[in-house]
Amino acid sequence: MLGFSTRTVSNVLFWVTRKKWLILAFLLSLSLFYFPSPDGLSYAGHRTLIIVLVTLILIISESIPLPAVAILILIMQVILGIASADEVASSFMSDAVFFIMGSLMLAVAIVSQGLDKRLALIVINLTGNKTWRIASGFLFISAILSSFIGEHTVGAMMLPVALALIRNTGLSAKKTTNLSTLLLFSIAYGCSIGSIGTPSGGGRNVIMIGYLTEFGMGTISYLDWMKYTYPLLLIEIPFASLILWYTFTPTQKIMDSSVRKLKVKVAKNGKLTSDQILAIIILFTTFLGWVFLSPLIGLGIVALSGVFLYLSFGLIDWQQINKNTNWAVILLFGAAISLGIQMKETGAALWVADQTLNYLQIVFKDIVIVRWFTSVVITGLLTNLLSNAATVAVLGPIVLDMGGNPITIGIMTSIASAFSYLTVVASPTCMIIHSTGLINSSDYLKAGWKIFVISIILLLLVSKFYWPMIS
Repeated sequence: MLGFSTRTVSNVLFWVTRKKWLILAFLLSLSLFYFPSPDGLSYAGHRTLIIVLVTLILIISESIPLPAVAILILIMQVILGIASADEVASSFMSDAVFFIMGSLMLAVAIVSQGLDKRLALIVINLTGNKTWRIASGFLFISAILSSFIGEHTVGAMMLPVALALIRNTGLSAKKTTNLSTLLLFSIAYGCSIGSIGTPSGGGRNVIMIGYLTEFGMGTISYLDWMKYTYPLLLIEIPFASLILWYTFTPTQKIMDSSVRKLKVKVAKNGKLTSDQILAIIILFTTFLGWVFLSPLIGLGIVALSGVFLYLSFGLIDWQQINKNTNWAVILLFGAAISLGIQMKETGAALWVADQTLNYLQIVFKDIVIVRWFTSVVITGLLTNLLSNAATVAVLGPIVLDMGGNPITIGIMTSIASAFSYLTVVASPTCMIIHSTGLINSSDYLKAGWKIFVISIILLLLVSKFYWPMIS
């Protein structure tokens, strides 16, 4: 067979099978490249949408690593003649990227100082030994913390606490199934709910703020964002807690023995050291900077300033940061933002918005309903397939071009991107808890669809009756 061994042919066929979505994306992009641009869509806009389509296929199929997708986004912008290399580089390195970079580095510093273990003691002291209080406490604390320091960080910090409680029950894995699911989902869903609370709660919030600024549609401060989102956050917490409790009611109503064992283990760490006190002071100072200085110098510069202080005071070394920082996330964020900017600049976002409006208006007739359906329902569903940051990066320019108040529409879209309750890949915390092996993929839908529907209803009510009062 033309000099090819059977093994070589088998390897090729195996690669083709594994990479069929990559091949499909390549062939589709090639065919669309030579396809005439639709009416009203520019040459550059047409090619930008080709990149968007390829990106969606590759992210959903996971046929190549996400960092490779990010690199491909940057390469294709130049190769397809959408922007020069310097223009792509400029759109990539934004304050939003600085913020993600700084936040991930801060998370590494927090864990390295053992502050995550201190959190465990605080959680147990606050919740007591009743299971429903522990689960509700996990959800509440996860939500509040994730609104300020990032959901993936909080998920990683809270997970050891839950696992310690589960292991200390002394029961078989079968008997602790509902208990495990309840506690772990309380963390994951609490983090998702809390991530809407502030700009620092999730990268997608910063992406949306960046779009509003880049497109000249308005600015929103740290505190103004909280005015819009925090009431909804607080309302969602009890609803989610009740749904989880009645969906996964455990047989263990009291966890006295487990709590007592955990308290003993955590208490052995002793009092706070001078380095830990300094680390807390720097973290609190960084938070104050996000609140009061970010409108002047940006969220990213404030976050990097916190990292600078940790390094300067010797609270963490660069090797630790370099080893434990998720650089792939930073790369993906930067590429996603760059692509979103090109969608706006080339008119691709406006064209897609117009087409979406035309089709949805046939169904709904009312433009207000169309905006709401796109920014809430479509965003909420898509975020369970893609990363929430990628969802906002793709849909952000589209919803902002649909008219209406850009601030409220932008915030609404960011909130809906946090409705990541339905799948394993819906959010970083969903993937974190799934990695324990204590949760089945089917468990996500059992409670997830209920919280998803409730979240949409609550967002509708808050945006309808509360937001007009503060706008």
